[in-house]
Amino acid sequence: MTTTLAGIGVRKAAILLVQLGRDRAAAVMSKLEDSEVEAISAEIARLDSISGGETESVLTEFRDLMTARAHIAQGGLAFAQQLLEQSLGSERAAEIMERLNAAAVQMPFQFLHRADPAQLRSFIVDEHPQVIALVLAHMTPDKASLLLSGLPPEQQAKVAHRIAVMDRTSPDIVRAVEATLERKLSSMLQPSDLSRVGGLDPLVNIINRSDRSTERQIVEGLESLDVALANEVKSRMFMFEDIVNLDDRSIQQVLRQVDTGELALALKGVSDLVRDKITGNLSERAGATLVEEIELLGPVRLTQVEEAQQAIIRTIRQLEEQGQIMVRRGNDDEFVD
Repeated sequence: MTTTLAGIGVRKAAILLVQLGRDRAAAVMSKLEDSEVEAISAEIARLDSISGGETESVLTEFRDLMTARAHIAQGGLAFAQQLLEQSLGSERAAEIMERLNAAAVQMPFQFLHRADPAQLRSFIVDEHPQVIALVLAHMTPDKASLLLSGLPPEQQAKVAHRIAVMDRTSPDIVRAVEATLERKLSSMLQPSDLSRVGGLDPLVNIINRSDRSTERQIVEGLESLDVALANEVKSRMFMFEDIVNLDDRSIQQVLRQVDTGELALALKGVSDLVRDKITGNLSERAGATLVEEIELLGPVRLTQVEEAQQAIIRTIRQLEEQGQIMVRRGNDDEFVD
């Protein structure tokens, strides 16, 4: 509580302590640094009249930050963001997480964010898959994806599997692992109850931000370890072939954002169903031009095709996050058109 209190600003901290009452405020103040006590005490003395609106705003902000911190302790950043989005909506959740980061609140494995990514990958590759999974679950999906993509393919699958099936981990274990890793990594660094960590949603968030090659390797590796789990993961992901499940209006919005050359490359070698879905949402002339451009490409590397497909998938995800299109996945409820 004191860490969050110190991070919300002197005036807000003073207003909050006044609302707590003398005894509770004194108990909180006893845990602050002397400089913080002096600054907040002086601000309390300067407080004159406080509007009900300001008081409510401060209490709401403090409650939100404490809730976010509790979620992070339970299961990492992705888990916290997911729960906040479910309860408060994506915009409000993003605001709270941004304020929490701005307040410099200490989170598990925070020291890893100061490490060079290349060094961190070479360092973590020798750790047990369970340790790596625990670390990735407490990182942002973008950074976790960067680390996961740098692991050997067989290790990627093992780590992905452990993130998905991870359930509850003691905070003492989290702290012990954190302390051990920090000691090991010190030369590379630049100058509650049981906790829920991991699960399918954090794993899918990580995979969705990986390149197509890494995505395919992880899914194939999971299929060799746990077919049912692999199928569940795939049902939550958006693969390029799933573009056939988008409605025509969504397809047209996506096509307005995509370069024709990149689209032609992405459609090289795809099924007729996928190609027809795209050309069917273009004018007859534009569709014919696209087909001709695909044929003129000749033989192309698979990696080039996958990179183009991944770029289009990123566009689809951005439009989905902005609420401009609706993406139907395998585990979604039925829709009424």
